[in-house]
Amino acid sequence: MSLFGDGLEAAVQKAFTRPAPKRPGAQMRYLVKQLKGTKAVAQMLRISQRTVERYVKDQIKKPRPDLARRLEREVKARWQPQIRAKAKAKAASTGGIVIDTRARMGYTAPIGSTDQDRIRHLTVALPPRYAARLFEAQEAGASDARLQEIAAEALKEVYFQDGGRRAGSLEEVRFTDIEHLEFDL
Repeated sequence: MSLFGDGLEAAVQKAFTRPAPKRPGAQMRYLVKQLKGTKAVAQMLRISQRTVERYVKDQIKKPRPDLARRLEREVKARWQPQIRAKAKAKAASTGGIVIDTRARMGYTAPIGSTDQDRIRHLTVALPPRYAARLFEAQEAGASDARLQEIAAEALKEVYFQDGGRRAGSLEEVRFTDIEHLEFDL
């Protein structure tokens, strides 16, 4: 995926009430149950149907590293869909989302202000409307650049303008050179 997409996904996964299956056989059985057959799982993972059947019967216990990554990603993407939906809905309606980032930030403002870009480490609670926009854009398949724009708009309003109490003439916030990015619900 991407830096922002993976960060949002990790935040939602923190809401899980049970851990996802860890062993390859259990992961494969879960996917077979979800996709209602070994053929669909085999096509999704780009392996043979017979290989899927062998994992389900625990005849193969150690997948190749690339298959292990795909398997874990697909299981986590489907794990506890109702919990995932509730966490997103809560963040989008009442809770908001917290962004913790270390990145180069600056802004475009009228002449005479100190708008020099610099590395900042921010932990900011974003309002629910920005959480909703981030999740909607992610579900619509938005690029990492689009998610970054939404986060920059949110930081402009919440951090730089303090909800309209200061820096009203701020035009644009630059949010680049991201060293660290983490979301929390």
